Amino acid sequence: MDVGKFIRDLFANLAGKRFVDDYHLQVEVFLVKGKIELKDDGFLKVYYNERTGTLAFALINEEKRVWGIDRDNLRGWHCHPFDEPESHQTITAQSLLDIINEVEFIWRRITRLNAKP
Repeated sequence: MDVGKFIRDLFANLAGKRFVDDYHLQVEVFLVKGKIELKDDGFLKVYYNERTGTLAFALINEEKRVWGIDRDNLRGWHCHPFDEPESHQTITAQSLLDIINEVEFIWRRITRLNAKP
């Protein structure tokens, strides 16, 4: 997928998501990187390299990765689960919609955990 399609698909899948506050993406010919700021706290780091097919999403809360999904030439598709973000678990290929839906699910979990009684 080319960079333009990646950005269009990313924005289409983020449209209407209430957990998104703002986004900042930098495009460099065949590379996209940046962050999607989330409401209440944290952000989603985004990286896509058209040439290598590398894709990375990392959910950052309180300045550390709490979840992530990556695809690269070394490990293929893998995730860094919420309960063990330093581990690598092999997964099947994910669509951008799958990834954004998972981000929303984890974000809701984090906001519930951080909610004050």
